[in-house]
Amino acid sequence: MENSNYLGNEKVGKLLRQFSIPCICSLIISCLYNIVDQIFVGNMIGYVANGATGIIFPITVVGWGMSLFFGDGIAASLSVSLGRNETKSIHRSVGNGLLWTFVSGIAIIAISYICGDNLLWLIGATNENIQMAHNYGFIIYAMMPLAMVQNALAAIIRADGSPRYSMLAMTVGAVINIVGDPLCISVWGIQGAAVATVFGQFVSFIICISYLRKSKTFKISLDSFRPDFKLTRKMMSLGTSSLLTQLFIVIVTIINNILLVKYGARSVYGADIPLSAFVVIMKLFQIVLNIAIGIAVGAQPIVGYNYGAKQYDRVKQLLKLVLKWTAIVGTVCTALFEAAPKMFILMFGADSELYLDFAINCLRIYLSLILFTCLQKVCAIFLQSIGHAKAAAPLSALRDVLLILISLVAPRLLGVTGVFWAAPIADALAMVVTAIVMLRLWKKINQMEQNNAQQFTLPQMPTQKGTVITISREHGSGGKLIGQLLADKLGIPCYYKEMVAVAAKESGLAKEFISNINADENAVMKDLYLSTEIVQNAITAQDKAIRKIADSGSCVIVGRSANYVLQEYPNAIHVFIYAPKDFRIKRVMETYGDSPEKAESNIRRADSARANYYKNISGNTWGERHNYDLLIDSSVGIEKCASAIGEFIGKRQNQ
Repeated sequence: MENSNYLGNEKVGKLLRQFSIPCICSLIISCLYNIVDQIFVGNMIGYVANGATGIIFPITVVGWGMSLFFGDGIAASLSVSLGRNETKSIHRSVGNGLLWTFVSGIAIIAISYICGDNLLWLIGATNENIQMAHNYGFIIYAMMPLAMVQNALAAIIRADGSPRYSMLAMTVGAVINIVGDPLCISVWGIQGAAVATVFGQFVSFIICISYLRKSKTFKISLDSFRPDFKLTRKMMSLGTSSLLTQLFIVIVTIINNILLVKYGARSVYGADIPLSAFVVIMKLFQIVLNIAIGIAVGAQPIVGYNYGAKQYDRVKQLLKLVLKWTAIVGTVCTALFEAAPKMFILMFGADSELYLDFAINCLRIYLSLILFTCLQKVCAIFLQSIGHAKAAAPLSALRDVLLILISLVAPRLLGVTGVFWAAPIADALAMVVTAIVMLRLWKKINQMEQNNAQQFTLPQMPTQKGTVITISREHGSGGKLIGQLLADKLGIPCYYKEMVAVAAKESGLAKEFISNINADENAVMKDLYLSTEIVQNAITAQDKAIRKIADSGSCVIVGRSANYVLQEYPNAIHVFIYAPKDFRIKRVMETYGDSPEKAESNIRRADSARANYYKNISGNTWGERHNYDLLIDSSVGIEKCASAIGEFIGKRQNQ
């Protein structure tokens, strides 16, 4: 897991640039599909055609939201799992997420085709644009399931540590769409814009699906797609904030469409001018919001890993950087929109002076406090990144709920422009609540940081120079976590897989090979495997690495039969962690998402592999009490075990 170590050790500023910039590019490129369509459609056909593509927009956003529901949920779960070094069930999360994303796409297709034009009228279509909306939408729907899977994969690929690959996939599809739009529109009209879009999405899908063969942290198989409702519920809880963000965009768009048509028809502008202007303004809004979301989503794997690893100081640094970057983006964009609104409106075409004047005025109103929108959404994503789904979901929805409520009232007082004035009012109110929530979170993280430093009470006497504590453990007993807690409190290093790196460097053998020499295989085959010359060389290299680490000073060493290797060391203290089988089964189920049967099977295989390896190198029986200084039952509690070991060390040193 070199990538996960990198997330926990590299400078947070460098990490944020590395992950967020490709993420921003990916999100902007993704929304360019619809925006580029509108730029070419508006200039080549007219502003009414822009209104038609805007009618289809809420349906595509529902698909986008469902893909983020599972994709961001998987990404958040993957990142936290890496931080906790709990990676065995990741492939199941990915498989289940992709499965339900595809099924959701099929459902959207079915509903859209069955409802037909009735759905478009409901969203806010007018007599002028209904036919164009129909022609455009019925092609866009066909690609929905694969486009959704591609979007979910983009989030997973970023969390897997390959943001540039994700960006590449999105870029190729967007370039195809940009090049194809003018060519296809000139031949097929508005349907041509849809054809160019779905072809670009299909190419992006092929690139993303190809990544599954080269993932860094998971390997997909047919078993990965077997429905696991426990994992699915976890993903859904972590992805709820992303889904709500998109669904509220849909609700806001539909309600505003209806209100704009209703109040626009009573004004000099008519129904189509306000609707078309709103569609264009929402595209600009979408670009800025995606930049902010890209910053936060790019930070998600870094935040999730460090939060899972309890490196709260880095979590706070990341929060400050994310807010700083978002504030800069929001301030610059607000200044541009207020200073040069005409330039942005003309990008999408303006074949009417009345339309141009209305759109410029409403752009300045609607986007005047977009800085607050960005900060509010970024904070919700940050909460999602650290697994606080219950807080993230309502915070994500807050601005949009306020916007809907205010939109229903404001037009009665201000006419059609009241729909646009609702946005800055909602932004200001939501920002106040968000600031209160984030201040409380900051205090909570500070408290967690303090609690982590004093997680349990051990004797304050430092270990003697050269004291080495070895931790042997049954699978599922929590021995690795106990060793890490003990080392943190004593202020000494804890070695687990680091021993493999040392052994690899000394021997020239691959780290993966050395790491797997005590993997859980069939017992008979395992004995034959361990007797081969190359494996014996790997074992020798690992033993030398353990002694080298022990010679360097006080430390905790977990696993690798270190108690036998260091049996002649006078200052070594050997601990064996065990627990009742029911306790271990429950813990493995909670940690890896296994069924009771699979958890029991994995425990049996892992313990058998450790026993075989121990017997091969020592000739002794693994777990025999006379081979250890202290045996302790971890079912009494992880912290209590660490405390008990600390007390034992203190008494030993006083003898």
